[in-house]
Formats: sequence, structure tokens, C-alpha cells
Amino acid sequence: MIAIKNGMVVLPDRIVKDKTLLLERDRIFGFADKLNAAPHVERVVDAGGRCVIPGLIDVHSDRIEQYIQPRPTSQVDFEFALKVCERDLLGAGITTVYHSISLFGDEFFGSSPLRTWDSVRQIADLIAGIHARDHLIHHRFHLRVEIDNLQAYDIAYHMIDQGKVQQISFMNHTPGQGQYRSYEAYRETVSKYNGRHNGKEISMISAEELREHHANKPKLTFEQLKELALFAHDRGIPVASHDDDSIEKLKENREIGVDVSEFPISIETAKAAKEYGFCTVVGSANILRGSSHSGNLSAAEAVLSDCADLICSDYYPAAILHSIFLMHVIHGVPLHEMVNKATLNPAKAMRIDGDYGSIESGKKADILIVDMLDSFPVVTHSFVDGVAASRVEYRR
Repeated sequence: MIAIKNGMVVLPDRIVKDKTLLLERDRIFGFADKLNAAPHVERVVDAGGRCVIPGLIDVHSDRIEQYIQPRPTSQVDFEFALKVCERDLLGAGITTVYHSISLFGDEFFGSSPLRTWDSVRQIADLIAGIHARDHLIHHRFHLRVEIDNLQAYDIAYHMIDQGKVQQISFMNHTPGQGQYRSYEAYRETVSKYNGRHNGKEISMISAEELREHHANKPKLTFEQLKELALFAHDRGIPVASHDDDSIEKLKENREIGVDVSEFPISIETAKAAKEYGFCTVVGSANILRGSSHSGNLSAAEAVLSDCADLICSDYYPAAILHSIFLMHVIHGVPLHEMVNKATLNPAKAMRIDGDYGSIESGKKADILIVDMLDSFPVVTHSFVDGVAASRVEYRR
């Protein structure tokens, strides 16, 4: 048994400062009032007054792409990339990650080694098998279906049937709505991804050409999306939407069977999503930056307006832990509430809260010890399934 003493243990509803946390094998055993009252302790970890929190659960991470393809002309082995990536994720406090892999229908957002069917299948197989080999954290597969990819219906259905998907989301990056309400904003953004169409750079294509192309291309039907959502739910898999921008879209997504609204575009849409019963997701990098990188909803405003249920890394894993403490220190949000947005609430949204997401007896022993250095939070100790996965001590 492992005993963690002298910590500020963050529970879902409060912070406990005068108890010793006990871990037995891969589970949380419970608390002891005093260390000498704990049975069969084999190792004692002194938290030294630091925060003790559950491991972070990241429901939307694009980071793996940057490890597989660090430069546009450079690609590395998928498993090597995953193992390097997970070390960095653990250092950021993420003990469960949903790798968000896209099935795009064209190259408007540039080509990527992960956006072809062969590569998507390869990374899904890797994630499904990694837990039988040496690994550090819990890996999950979040399949992002772009609705203009007609092949995605059969691919998604097959992958869900094989048990290789733990979350599915529907995306519509058509300009003029959603994340890119302005055609100019769309063209400026996708140009930075080296996007192309019919051999031409996106920056060279007129707004009228973009409008005509996207208006005329076929998309997955309402019925197909609803069938995929129903099939996912039958397998216990949550379904997300992406960049909701109106009441009408929320109503349609509710009819489809969507559970989670990722990155609502405005505060009004985020509030409406909450009223309609969706779990709302905002990006933690947005909190650090103070705004959306595409000029949309302020994630901090959404948190303060009580319409952001959980935070994810999106594209910057280190942002989750930092945004928790930023919202607590700068904006006065109670620490346990912010921790819940990165632990218990994601676990509930992903339907894994029976085992993960909070420090409670019987749950998995995914635990972090967090210190504050130069006003920045850092993970000094991490336990995954009760195993001491990392320890870092800073020096002066």
C-alpha cells in the first residue's frame, strides 16, 4: 500500500488537508486520519503541502499528429511517436487521453499522415493494442468524422463494431457557418495549414469559388449521422458535435443523438447547449490566450458564466493544468470546481466515471501531486493505476 501524506487533497466538493490518502494496487483504498493508522503501508510519499488531484482526462487532443509529422516533409514511426507523446502528456498531468483523429474528405486543411483510411486504421490498431505492452497512460481513440467524407460512414461503423472507438464526433468545417462564419477567416486559416484544392493553394481561390464548392459537394445525411450515433450509444460510446453556432444546429444535433457540444461558437450558444442538456467543452489553450485563436467564444467567459462543463487540451496539452490554476487564482473559481472540469466532468461525459475522474474509494488510483513554482503549476509526482509513473523535483 502507498500512503500520500501532508497533501491538500482535492475532492469533488472540497479540499481535505488533514488526512492521508491510501492507494492499494491499482485502486484508491481510502483515507486514514494518521499515517500510523494506515494498514500495511509499504511506501510513504510526503506531498509537502502540495495539491493532490486526480489525473487529468483529456477528451480532445490533436497532439499526436505533431509527433508523427513534426515537419511537413518529416514523418516518424507511429508507435515511436505515441510513446514520446505519452511521456509529454504525463508530464502535463494527463493520465487518460482521447486522441482525436480526423477523417477529412479533402485536403483543404492540408495533407496529414493521419487523415487517410490506412493511417487512421493503423493508429486505431496501435491504441487498441498499446495497453497489452509497456505504456504510461490510458489511451483512447476519438474518431472525428467530417460530414463531407462520404466514406466515413462505413469506416466509422466498422471501427465502432470492432470496439476500436471510444468517442465519435461529427464535424462540419464548411465556411459560412460554425467555426468559420467568414469566408475570409476560413481562407486565412486553411492557408496556414498549406491547404490545397484541385492543385491550387487556398489563398489563390476566390470566396465565390469556395462558396460554390462547399455548397455543391455531397455530405453525409441526417439519417446516416443518426444511425451512427445510435450505433455508438448501443456500444456505450458518447457522441459529440463540433463548433455549434445556433439554436437550430443544437436542435438538429439533439435529434441526431449528440451528447457533447465541443467548442460552441458563442456564449449564447454555449448557454443554450447547457439548457438543451448537452455537456459543453471548451479549450484550455483558449483560457491561457484569453481568447479563441479563431475569434470565437472566450473559454474563460464560458467558465465564469457556468456554461462550460469541461476543459480539454485541443492542441496544447500543458494548457489544461495551467488553466485550472489560472481560473482559480485570477478569476476566483473554487479549485475543486476547476479540477472537476478536467477530471470528473470529462469522466462523466465519456461514461467512465465509475472508475475515473475523482479521488474516491474504489476508483482507479490515477493521482497527481502538483506544486506551484514561479506561479506556474507543475506535476512533481504521478501515479497511474497505482504505479509511480513519474517523479520530478525542480532545483535551484
